[in-house]
Amino acid sequence: MDKELIIRSSSNHVDFALLKDGKLIELQKDEDSNDFSVGDVFIAKTRKAVPGLNAAFVNVGYEKDAFLHYHDLGPKLPSLLKFTKSVSTGKLNDFSLKNFPFEKDIDKNGSIANVIKSNQSLLVQIVKEPISTKGPRISSELSIAGRYIVLVPFSDRISISQKIESKEEKERLKRLVKSITPKGFGVIIRTVAEGKKVAELDKDLQNLMGRWTAMCKKLHKAKHPSKVLGEMNKASSILRDIFNDSFTGIHVDDEALYMQIKDYVQLIAPKKESIVKLYQSNVPIFEKFGVERQIKTSFGKTVSMAKGAYLVIEHTEALHVVDVNSGNRSNKANSQEDTALEVNLIAATEMARQLRLRDMGGIIVVDFIDLNTAEHRKKLFNHLRDEMKDDRAKHKILPPSKFGLIQITRQRVRPEMNIKTREDNPDGINGVEVEAPINIVPKIKHDMEQLFKKDYTKVTLNTHPFIAAFLTKGFPSIRSKWFFEHKKWVKILPRDAYTYLEYHFFDKDDKQIK
Repeated sequence: MDKELIIRSSSNHVDFALLKDGKLIELQKDEDSNDFSVGDVFIAKTRKAVPGLNAAFVNVGYEKDAFLHYHDLGPKLPSLLKFTKSVSTGKLNDFSLKNFPFEKDIDKNGSIANVIKSNQSLLVQIVKEPISTKGPRISSELSIAGRYIVLVPFSDRISISQKIESKEEKERLKRLVKSITPKGFGVIIRTVAEGKKVAELDKDLQNLMGRWTAMCKKLHKAKHPSKVLGEMNKASSILRDIFNDSFTGIHVDDEALYMQIKDYVQLIAPKKESIVKLYQSNVPIFEKFGVERQIKTSFGKTVSMAKGAYLVIEHTEALHVVDVNSGNRSNKANSQEDTALEVNLIAATEMARQLRLRDMGGIIVVDFIDLNTAEHRKKLFNHLRDEMKDDRAKHKILPPSKFGLIQITRQRVRPEMNIKTREDNPDGINGVEVEAPINIVPKIKHDMEQLFKKDYTKVTLNTHPFIAAFLTKGFPSIRSKWFFEHKKWVKILPRDAYTYLEYHFFDKDDKQIK
C-alpha cells in the first residue's frame, strides 16, 4: 500500500491531498484567513452566563460569541482561573505547576452561574470551528497535542489510546510516561506511541512543555481577546496526526514549505526524510498526480463507482442522505441478492472515502440496496466498519435497520469541504451549468463498455470534432488503448452539428443505440 501526500502552495492558501494507492482519500485546505482553528488557545472574556442553557457565551474575537457549555469547563476550572489571574497580573512567574496549590474541583452536575461571572478573564481552546451561522465551540479544559502524547495541564491522569490493543504495551507506555510526566500535568498517550522508547516520548513531552511555557509568558501583556497559543501550521499538524511508516512520498511544490516539512519529518522520523521531495515541473502538481481529475469526479451530487454503480449524496440542514444505486450494469452473479451485496460492498468502500474526502459530519443516513439475509447485512456492516478504521474523526456506525438504512454519526469540528464541480455550459447557453467536461471521456468509455457487454460487435461513436480529435490523435491514442483493453475497434466520426458534450453510439446497421 502506497501513501503519498501532495502539497500545493499558492499565495493565500495551501492544499493537501492524501493519496492511497493513487486514489484521493483526503483533501484539506489551509487558508491564511482562518484565525480559529481547532486547538488554538485564546485569552478571552465571558459575556454572560445563560443558566437556561447551562452555558456561557465568550468573546474570542469572532463576529459571533463562542459557546462554552458547563460540561466543557473541566473539573479543574477554579485552578485554571486562579492560575490565569496570577500569571496575567504578574504575581506568578513559575509556570511548571509543581508548587501551584490546586483548588477544589467543581461539581460535575453544577450550574454555570455558580462558577462563571460576566466579564471574567478565561483561557479557552477551540474544539469546533465556526460552521455556517454558528460561532466556534470552546472548552476551558486545555490540551496541547504532540506527535506521541497530548499534554493536559491541571490534571494527574495518564490515559491511553483505545486503538492500542496489547495489554502489555499499554502497561509499558503508562509506566514510562508516568515516570517522566511533571507534577500538575496529565498525559494522553496517542496510538503512534506504540513501540516507542522513553527518549522519544520525553523529547515530545519537553517540546510540549516548551509550548506551554511560551503561552504562559504571553499572558502578562495579552489583550482580551487574543490568541496565545496557535495550533502548528497545517502541514506539520497533518503530518503529526497521519504520518506513519507506510508513507512512500511527500511532494511539495514550494521550496520554503519543502524545507519546513523536511525539517519536521527529520524531527519525527529521521529515516523517512528522503521521501520528502521538491516538485519542480511546468505541469501543475495536482495535475501531474491526477488529483485535479479526481476532485472533479469525486465531489458533486452524483459519485460514480466501479461497475456502473453510483452514489447520490444530498445535504440538508439536519443531516446528509446517501442513496446507493446499482446503475445500468450487467453482472455475472448468480442471483439478485449477490448483485445487491456486491454493489453495497463497493458503495461502503466509497462511502468511507467520501466521508473523509468531504469531511462530512453530523448524522449521515445511507440507503443501501435491500439485503434479505442477515449474514449479508452483517457482512456489509463489518466491511463498512473496517473501511472506516483509518478515519481520524470520532464516529459511530449503527447496524442496518429493517429498511436497509445504515446510520452514521461523525464528529464535525470544521466546515465541510465543499467544491463546486459543475461548470458553465461550453455550448454558451446562458445560466445553464453542466457536469465538468473533464468527465466526458470516462462517461463515453463507461457507455461503450456497457455496449460491449451486450455483444455489440461493431460500434460507431459520433461526437463533437474536438472530442473526436482528443480520442483519436497522439500515440497511443485513447481509442488505441480501448482496442488493446477490449480487442474491439471503435469507429469515431466527428459531427459538426453536435454540441460540445453531445455523443451517440450507432450499430453496424447505422441505427442509433439508445
